[in-house]
Amino acid sequence: MPPPPAHKPAASLALDTSLLKPGMRVAVGLSGGADSVALLCVLAQRSGELGLVLHAAHLHHGLRGAEADGDLEFCRELAARLQIPFHEARVDTAAEARANPATGKPAESIEEAARRLRYSWFRELLAKVPLDAVATAHTLDDQAETVLARFLRGAWTEGLSGIHPKLEGSEGPIVVRPLLATARAEIEAFLNAIGQPWCEDSTNRQLSFTRNRIRHELLPELEKWNPQLRTHLANMATLARDEESWWQAELDRLAPQLILRGRPVRGGGRASSDGAALDVTRLAALAPALQRRLLRSAAADLGAEPDFAATEALLNLALRGHASQRLELANGLTAERTPRELRLSIGHVSGQKSKSAGAPPKSKNVHAVQMPVPGQVDAPAFGLSLQIEIDGVKTSSSPATAMLRNWRSGDRVTLRYSSGPRKVKQVLEHLRVTGSERVLWPVLEYDGRLIWMKGAELEPEPGLTITARPLPGV
Repeated sequence: MPPPPAHKPAASLALDTSLLKPGMRVAVGLSGGADSVALLCVLAQRSGELGLVLHAAHLHHGLRGAEADGDLEFCRELAARLQIPFHEARVDTAAEARANPATGKPAESIEEAARRLRYSWFRELLAKVPLDAVATAHTLDDQAETVLARFLRGAWTEGLSGIHPKLEGSEGPIVVRPLLATARAEIEAFLNAIGQPWCEDSTNRQLSFTRNRIRHELLPELEKWNPQLRTHLANMATLARDEESWWQAELDRLAPQLILRGRPVRGGGRASSDGAALDVTRLAALAPALQRRLLRSAAADLGAEPDFAATEALLNLALRGHASQRLELANGLTAERTPRELRLSIGHVSGQKSKSAGAPPKSKNVHAVQMPVPGQVDAPAFGLSLQIEIDGVKTSSSPATAMLRNWRSGDRVTLRYSSGPRKVKQVLEHLRVTGSERVLWPVLEYDGRLIWMKGAELEPEPGLTITARPLPGV
């Protein structure tokens, strides 16, 4: 990039350099907007000092027509002027956002689909270029908007942690956000000081999007009460993030001791079952904050996500309920109070199917269907037909078998282009799968690992082709 004009002072921008290590190969996610342009420019200024190898990466989302084409050309020219390698790709976000009955993929909003496609492409770049990390230009303003949006939706503390400075992969950070403590006003002042233009996305002014209404209407109104509100919201995210990190370590330590698996049997010990339980006497001796977290952790292991009211109802049943009292909550979560325990399960109590309207349907008792490899199986309980081929051969006398089953707590899958395994629970959260549907969400286990999951693209299994189709009328 040429030096700033002589009449303009040299300018720089504050960065969180703790996220950047000498020798890192970093691609800046470059949209053409002020934030990402500023991040690329300041990293180009300081790449020698910081010891970085810079790249730029632009994803054309297939939206906004000629305006988006202009953004791509702008980013391409900026990278060329800065002599930085440029990577580009195009996707059809609108098509991706639509539901796909063949794979069971639910519909998404345009924003959700765009984000998913963007980060999927980042993972692909990390593996192929290769790169050590992708830097995105999220700012303090983005953080404030995110925290406020989540607060309005009734988020727990983990939701108020907002945008994290880095996303970890199996071998270290894969996404870093060096401008997360920098205000958008500082960014625009920096760009003006160095004479660097940027692109404006016209959709950023459309008030049909919730974030834009928060940005252009709600935050400015609230700042009349407190001009430092954005900073306070960003500080809240930092506090919540640190609190959650501590609590997660504490839960990892205590949950195995306090959350009981299976059901007690006469003579001692516990029989295997799909439920979980907590000793109510031990639970009562704990602080309320830990009580709530243990209850939510036990429910999460079963695939349920109780909200505040449901969590309080569970806590009340555990501490003040009587034996044989039971509670049926949303998403098929059922709780039963015994003289000594609070027992949690999905869709049944004491081995009996729940009659609650919120409980899962009858088919939730089906847990697994065995199928040959290669071969085909119809699974009405899962609503699909699954076929496995080996090198194009559809049938065989091979004794190899796979198991089509509902996911279980602790299951992990490796998404295509990801840097390592992820919990199925996290993938379901990303897919926005909720309610009773979540309980029976199918996965395919083969040779001790999961090689297919409904609605997710996993790393291909060498030599196998897996095809899923919805069963008519199911």
